[in-house]
Amino acid sequence: MTLLLALILLPLAGAVVVALLRGNERAAKFAALAFSLVELVLAAVAWIVYDPAGPRLQLTSSVEWIPAFDIRLSFGVDGIALVMVAVIALLTPLVLGFSWRERIPTGRTHGGFFSLLLVQQALTVAVFATTDVFVFYVLFELMLIPMYFLIGGYGGPQRQYAAVKFFLYSFLGGLIMLASVIGAYAYAARATGQGTFDWARLTQILGDAPLGVQVWIFLGFFLAFAIKAPLVPLHTWLPDAAEQAPIGVAVIVVGVLDKVGTFGFLRYSLPLAPDASQVLAPLVLVLAVLGVLYGSLQAFGQVDLKRLIAYVSIAHFGFIALGIFAFTSQAQIGSASYMVNHSIATGMLVLVIGMIIARGGSTRIDDYGGMAQVTPLLGGMLLVAGLSTLSLPGTNSFISEFLVLIGSFATRPVYTVLATLGMVLAAVYVFRLYQRVMQGPVSGNALIGAAGGPGAATDPNLLARGAENASGGAYRAGIGDLDAREIAVLAPLVVLVIVLGFYPEPMLEVITPSVEATMSEIGVTDPVTSQGGN
Repeated sequence: MTLLLALILLPLAGAVVVALLRGNERAAKFAALAFSLVELVLAAVAWIVYDPAGPRLQLTSSVEWIPAFDIRLSFGVDGIALVMVAVIALLTPLVLGFSWRERIPTGRTHGGFFSLLLVQQALTVAVFATTDVFVFYVLFELMLIPMYFLIGGYGGPQRQYAAVKFFLYSFLGGLIMLASVIGAYAYAARATGQGTFDWARLTQILGDAPLGVQVWIFLGFFLAFAIKAPLVPLHTWLPDAAEQAPIGVAVIVVGVLDKVGTFGFLRYSLPLAPDASQVLAPLVLVLAVLGVLYGSLQAFGQVDLKRLIAYVSIAHFGFIALGIFAFTSQAQIGSASYMVNHSIATGMLVLVIGMIIARGGSTRIDDYGGMAQVTPLLGGMLLVAGLSTLSLPGTNSFISEFLVLIGSFATRPVYTVLATLGMVLAAVYVFRLYQRVMQGPVSGNALIGAAGGPGAATDPNLLARGAENASGGAYRAGIGDLDAREIAVLAPLVVLVIVLGFYPEPMLEVITPSVEATMSEIGVTDPVTSQGGN
């Protein structure tokens, strides 16, 4: 068994064990956490043994599945897939730690919840790792199932609506992609006399296909990935899913699941249809810039904390798509690293928002005010997450956004200039959020209980931090600062925000060869390089 297969099968084994222990909540929780931590160790080992100067695909394995159609259970990772496997390995134990005291709907258990999270992890790792196009389609659809139950079974009041909407959008996109998968197989059979679903062989065969063939194949893959990414106007499932999903599940949705879309652009759309990708790039760039501006404006106007985060993600995915379809190595390296840094920054932001909601019991921004006076450490964590989200220099996201913009300007200056407006808007909505929730006098229904009433705090440590407010009430019970468990959940993300902000080289070293290979596959040369210098 290869290391990569172990990374796929270990969470599945963990899911079975946790499901069997669901009658013992404490044992189920610790078992899930143990499996996720072992998975993190294995991901670290995979990172160490991966050789950036080695073959494009490494840690490979292949088992025959359906010989008649040359379908194989083939797996292998390049640098881009590896960093995404590492991201899900990191976020899963943090999500489990955050969800340790999650309020579970009646009739549900933590064991079932944690088991589904591990199944989701296994399928997502497999999606990033597979090198058979048909198997990729199967896994693309299969990973919708645990997420459907995570949202529909454990989410908010409108969870069934959000779960069905999420499933239908993604499932429809998958069916459209299936048409392109079949088309790719059929063209390979006609061109070579033998059909195949092997990604490497299809890349070679379809690279010489007529433009008309490539356009249809590109469109099928693109629509599926644009829904998953999500690009405007195919984004509408995400705000509902993020709003209704439990916080831990929302971290997986905006931190990992939607990266399958942008990963798909790089792994499938561009190499399988190189000529069509370049011809249709202006259409994608329009959608990318529209996403940056629309997502930013929508984020500014939101009154719900969780929906705000969804629109922040939509804006950032516009930057990622811009970098991918600018067709320069700098821009694509920026996009690939942005996939990682967005997961870190937005994942941290979602977790901090979840900690705020857990204290106030409300998702409405207007129900909070001056919270930093009561929870200064939590306020600091919101500020760190916000600064990373707006790509402040010195934080992890800055280098990614900088590479996207400088790389895109070389070939797509108009689109790049328009996209930079999103940076200004990001500063506005991030600081506006921080100011409204954390600054000023303590106020809002989520923080203030009627004086002497049932919701009033009795802890003298809370009351000592400015007990009087405009209405004469006291702080609600349970409004305390971060505890040890919450600090342990956020600390790794804070470290990564700072370390990758000043030293991104380990990540860029892994990503760069894979991006250069993609550029070579689609036959594009950097404009700066072609003029005699870098």
